[in-house]
Formats: sequence, C-alpha cells, structure tokens
Amino acid sequence: MKQKDLAMIVLIAGISGGIALVASHFIFSAPSNSQQKAAVVPVISTRFTTPDPQFFNTQSFDPAKLIEVGSNNNTNPFDGSGSGQ
Repeated sequence: MKQKDLAMIVLIAGISGGIALVASHFIFSAPSNSQQKAAVVPVISTRFTTPDPQFFNTQSFDPAKLIEVGSNNNTNPFDGSGSGQ
C-alpha cells in the first residue's frame, strides 16, 4: 500500500467521523428545556367502605373452602400403590 493511499484512508475516516459526530449531536441531543410533567396520584385512604351486599354476602361462594369430591381414605397418595383411585 502506498503512502498516498494510507493518507487518503485516514482523511476519509476523519471526515466520516466528523460528519457522524455532528449528525449524532442533532439526532440524539436533548432539548434545552427538558422538563416533563407527571400525573398526580390520588391519596390512598385507610377508610374501607363496605361492598355491595348483592355481590358480597354471607351466602356467597367461598373459593378458599375445601371441596371434597367423593371419599378418599388414602393417607399417602404418592406411595405408588395406586390404591387411592
């Protein structure tokens, strides 16, 4: 490679780097007034209002209640004997 070719590559790389630096400054620079507004969150209260009795009553379905389907007397269901079926 000749010395003239090497100088041309260095010159092109320098010009390309300068153009990239200027372009990135215009593309990625933050505006001078960079204040943003945030939404105001309402205050959480410790007061709890009672829910509608139409949906929450003492006779409603309780998903935490144990429901047993059939009778199963097997106290060790994972013993591999298959007697719990």
